[in-house]
Amino acid sequence: MTTDNSPRLIDHLVFPVTDIAIARERFEKLGFVVAPDGLHPFGTENCCVFFPDGTFIEPIGIAQRETTEIAAAKGNTMVQAVLAYRFRRGVEGFSHVVLKTADASADHKAFTKLAMSAGKMVRFGRSFETPEGEKGRVSFKLAFAGDKRAPDAQFFSCEVVNPPKVDRSPLYAHANGAVRLKEIVIAEPNPSDFQYFLQDLFGVREMDNHSFGIEIITGNAKVSVLSAAGVKAFLGLDIDERERGLRHTAAVLGVKDLAKTKALLESAGVETIEKPGRIIVAPEIGQGAAIAFEEDAS
Repeated sequence: MTTDNSPRLIDHLVFPVTDIAIARERFEKLGFVVAPDGLHPFGTENCCVFFPDGTFIEPIGIAQRETTEIAAAKGNTMVQAVLAYRFRRGVEGFSHVVLKTADASADHKAFTKLAMSAGKMVRFGRSFETPEGEKGRVSFKLAFAGDKRAPDAQFFSCEVVNPPKVDRSPLYAHANGAVRLKEIVIAEPNPSDFQYFLQDLFGVREMDNHSFGIEIITGNAKVSVLSAAGVKAFLGLDIDERERGLRHTAAVLGVKDLAKTKALLESAGVETIEKPGRIIVAPEIGQGAAIAFEEDAS
């Protein structure tokens, strides 16, 4: 947790997908540069989409089913959460919002003290490769948080123990013009029921209330918790208004030129939903969750 009373920073979003190869094809169709595949030691794999603001989307799939099942049986919180999500919600979706941290161990203690810990810490390392073929190894410590009323919306903080010294700028050259994560949309029929949990999690006391839900401003993005009517109004998506519990629903990305983004999506044959100042791509196989694009004024 933060020690200076400043809001937490979003690190990345985890999108479970059917298959990493399908996810790569889908995200490239949407105009993203996709990083080389990464294999985790506990049997999952990813192909990340990075942004210049330091955030990213992590499509995650199952590479080695037996390895994941063994890891889950041994108590690996990350794998347990991934498998539970796929069992309950299906193999496509949006399972985790991830926070940046410099001390995951301190976060775990804080989450436990606040009765919001979602399991044991996970420590692991893995190899990586840049698009230019440069190879290295990176290690992580993860501390998990959640609210038992919302088993399908999980959170964890991520400490990068030995950050790779690589130039990621080639991975930022997205044809759709995406430059940053602007907003995370979470659905819940009565958003204020989760106000205190989210305030503690993101280290934010102030928040905005409106007729569709609540808004929290983290250190680098907005978190909107919306009713079904709010999701329909802002994203044009229909969700079950009776289902209780937080449900991670969409990522809103800032782009350089929304008109150019729209033209690219149209040329690729991607179906979109238009709202004032926003273009939304509904979930498809390989995409995980809804992605919305807005022009970025920063």
